[in-house]
Amino acid sequence: MGKFNRYLITAALPYANGPVHIGHLAGCYIPADIYVRYLRAKKADVKFVGGTDEHGVPITIKAMKEGVTPQDIVDKYHKIIYDSFTDMGISFDIFSRTTKQVHHETSAAFFKTMYDKGLFEEKVTEQYFDETAGVFLADRYITGTCPKCGNPNAYGDQCEKCGSSLSPDELINPRSTLSNAVPVKKQTKHWYMPLQNYEPFLKEWILEGHKEWKNNVYGQCKSWLDSGLQSRAMTRDSNWGIKVPLPDAEGKVLYVWFDAPIGYISATKELTENWADYWCKEDTKLVHFIGKDNIVFHCIIFPAMLKAHGNFILPDNVPANEFLNIEGDKVSTSRNWAVWVHDYVKDFPDQQDVLRYVLTSTAPETKDNDFTWKDFQQRNNSELADIFSGFVHRTMVLMHKLCGGKVPPFHPEIKDEKDDAVLPNLLASKQKIEDSIENFRLREALAEVIDIARKGNKYLQDKEPWILAKEMEKNPELAEKNQKLIDNCLHLCLQLTANLAILANPFLPFTAKKICHMLKVVDRMLDWENAGSLNLVRVGYSLRPAEKLFVQIEDAKIQEQIDKLHAGLVKPATPAETAAPEPKEVKEEIQFEDFAKLDLRVGTILEAEKVPKADKLLKLLVDIGTEKRTVVSGIAAHFAPEEVVGKQVTLVANLAPRKMRGIESQGMILMAENAAGKLVFVNPDAAVDAGSEVR
Repeated sequence: MGKFNRYLITAALPYANGPVHIGHLAGCYIPADIYVRYLRAKKADVKFVGGTDEHGVPITIKAMKEGVTPQDIVDKYHKIIYDSFTDMGISFDIFSRTTKQVHHETSAAFFKTMYDKGLFEEKVTEQYFDETAGVFLADRYITGTCPKCGNPNAYGDQCEKCGSSLSPDELINPRSTLSNAVPVKKQTKHWYMPLQNYEPFLKEWILEGHKEWKNNVYGQCKSWLDSGLQSRAMTRDSNWGIKVPLPDAEGKVLYVWFDAPIGYISATKELTENWADYWCKEDTKLVHFIGKDNIVFHCIIFPAMLKAHGNFILPDNVPANEFLNIEGDKVSTSRNWAVWVHDYVKDFPDQQDVLRYVLTSTAPETKDNDFTWKDFQQRNNSELADIFSGFVHRTMVLMHKLCGGKVPPFHPEIKDEKDDAVLPNLLASKQKIEDSIENFRLREALAEVIDIARKGNKYLQDKEPWILAKEMEKNPELAEKNQKLIDNCLHLCLQLTANLAILANPFLPFTAKKICHMLKVVDRMLDWENAGSLNLVRVGYSLRPAEKLFVQIEDAKIQEQIDKLHAGLVKPATPAETAAPEPKEVKEEIQFEDFAKLDLRVGTILEAEKVPKADKLLKLLVDIGTEKRTVVSGIAAHFAPEEVVGKQVTLVANLAPRKMRGIESQGMILMAENAAGKLVFVNPDAAVDAGSEVR
């Protein structure tokens, strides 16, 4: 741990426009948490900072699609994301938000300091403008035909069908997603950071000063620097974000990748009045845990900002992971090809450590890796249930059966070479785990933890205390000697069990606590300095009954997850499917009296869940003011259940009840179909009381 007196650990701020999936966990959140838990166990002064990134185009696009405000979106998903991390044991000291006042003030002040130093270039350029909506368009607000694959709904920055990176100028027949109007070019002023001015500093700092960085991080940085850096706009035209703190900047906000990393600073300010110790003192080690798509921002742009501003330390390491695929295919939130963390927690209650284990043991540390449910099952069953849990459970069961449920003494006068090998092997493993964690090789560290349990099983099998017990029954003369041999074996196995709790704690914190509970020891035992001791549980102390830390996962449970993943997949739309629907003829004329028979009410969706064995149906609980109705709606292909909770809808309240999949549906919600063939809600443009009549 060397020259550093304190540690500041950050994990990338996820966009608050959707839930988090296991790719996010594997990319940076579990690695960061492992590292932080290790540092805490070593009694280091460490702060673990995170939060949600709540500005930028993805937020506003999501709000536009759902017909709500950006604030509604970030409020909803901040909670879902925070709950997911908490459920998985990601132990942030603070999990903040970039919409907080402290962040707005910190970011604006950061920009103003750089502006006052004359570090920005002011440029007037031409950008796309929607004359109907009266706004400049970010790249994601522009769609058109992809010049490479012909997808008619490619975005201005990327075609999600063929994966090509694009610019709005490359699109064929570009149009605004706000109004469907053809955008025009219009002049606009922005402030640019001349990154090329920081090339010499960055080359010396990274290419000469941080050759120890992971190859993927170092290589990507070198590629960017070798290609030459360009000026980059640090402001955008928008009404959602942090306002540019200048008098001539009406309608301008800070570029989200300018303000987002400053979120680490503002969150630390919110956490402690001593925040400057963690950001400004050279004896602080700053480590950013991120995914590979964020390398350029955390290794080049943000350090250049910190250097330009002055007074801040720079990151000591940025251990970015590669991407995690699922069942051989890239994660895609738009296609719903993902394993969502909140779903996992619901489907596998009290099995958070299984997912932590699998995602760490298969972590994409140096290259993209693949998560499969079959591998998840195999690792749980063979490595966690058989090896890790098997050793601890056998030790506890045998201690109760052969030693009266108490920690037996150790008798050095009859120890052998196998007993003598336990401590040096344990100390060697502890050193390997330390070295691996401190160098961000977490797969390697976790494998060493499992190897301790594997060696424990081998030691137990070699000693065969159950055979010694049977010999005592047949030959009482062996009773004293054999009991001592049994005592020695189980004494060492119990001490190994306690060591496993300490060494596994950064990786499997829920499991470490269960072991402490069985051994009747306080959590203080989990301090790292205790690892390698064979005096962790006291002789003669009564222990609790044996519990299985992990259990076998059956094939049916795994198949259920595979089926669920494929059932939720939204297939890419074909050009024919995404073309605007043909206008239908107006139905035959009705009289006012016919229309007056309809009772249309505004309802608020309180709960939503998928109907079993029905891919298209959601079961909704809708509040219509006077009562709560169950409504079955065929919108599951367009919306996940968590996306519709809180939405206001227009409900046909006097429609005769109808049974669908055995559920009585008490009404029908009204939907419209947009040009992309996606259903959208017919709802009021501002929140109204549930039960309000629609006339």
